[in-house]
Amino acid sequence: MTVIAPELELTARALVAPGKGILAADESDGTIKKRFDSIGVESTEENRRAYRDLLFSTEGVEGYISGVILYDETIRQEASDGTPFPELLASKGVIPGIKVDLGAKPLALAPGETITEGLDGLRGRLEEYRGLGARFAKWRATYSIGENLPSEYCVWTNAHALARYAALCQEAGIVPIVEPEVLQDGAHTIDESAKVTGRVLQGVYTELRDQRVDFAGTLLKPNMVLSGYDASDRAGADEVAERTLDVFYRHVPAAVPGIVFLSGGQSDADATAHLNAMNARGPHPWQLSFSYGRALQAPALKAWAGSNVEAGQRAYYHRAKLNSAARSGSYAPEMETASV
Repeated sequence: MTVIAPELELTARALVAPGKGILAADESDGTIKKRFDSIGVESTEENRRAYRDLLFSTEGVEGYISGVILYDETIRQEASDGTPFPELLASKGVIPGIKVDLGAKPLALAPGETITEGLDGLRGRLEEYRGLGARFAKWRATYSIGENLPSEYCVWTNAHALARYAALCQEAGIVPIVEPEVLQDGAHTIDESAKVTGRVLQGVYTELRDQRVDFAGTLLKPNMVLSGYDASDRAGADEVAERTLDVFYRHVPAAVPGIVFLSGGQSDADATAHLNAMNARGPHPWQLSFSYGRALQAPALKAWAGSNVEAGQRAYYHRAKLNSAARSGSYAPEMETASV
């Protein structure tokens, strides 16, 4: 393994500082349109800018948010006062990041499976993004659970791409967040989720090691080990915590500074409760944090509704505060209805 610059490890550790987590504000044009459609707001560039401005300028939220993952459009946009978004975030002590993959596409000769594209030209794009202020990046690969899925072909081709991305990031002085997401859609059991998640992580860390990536300058953004969303008998928070931790203790090297879980299709409260249950069982070799998109933003989006900035910021601040509490295992359900 190659020894990286100390700055990468410092950045990775700052992103998982105690009590803090990452806001994923890197929705693609298609995804943000769906979310805006749900509140009856047109997805124009100005509306997208105004909504992100609401989030990034929320007073005091930097006490709970360490970094923000931006989209290509967003990293080039400015706040209402003309300050570039990366500069606004950095001025508050929040680290700007960037999504660099180009999305999951059908994997050739593998029906029902995907491969994430975006390696072509990535070295040049990383150089540009670093110039725009990005200090970390994200690349997402997806895996479905089903009959004979995911295949070994899917597991290893995506692991190889994730490692190539990570190596290019470290070369560019950018911390790679490695995101292998085992999708929890379906009626599978928590046992099946644990088995597949373990297979995926084994492939990812084999490839990262083989491609000379220094684990100390990376973060992992995985799914939690859950029963399928359509399962008739879904596991509770305690079982989710136990099964998730068991898989990660078996497969994630202790040199990785932190695990920043994605929320997937969980409700806001479930994503917080599951993270809390894992941290209540600590300490662990890695910081266990969050990198939530919808689970941080859904209440803010609804409260904003295209015009109510103050209500949107209150809702976002409250959700960030609850997830901060989950970082130390001190979250309780009654906090959901407490005033900000």
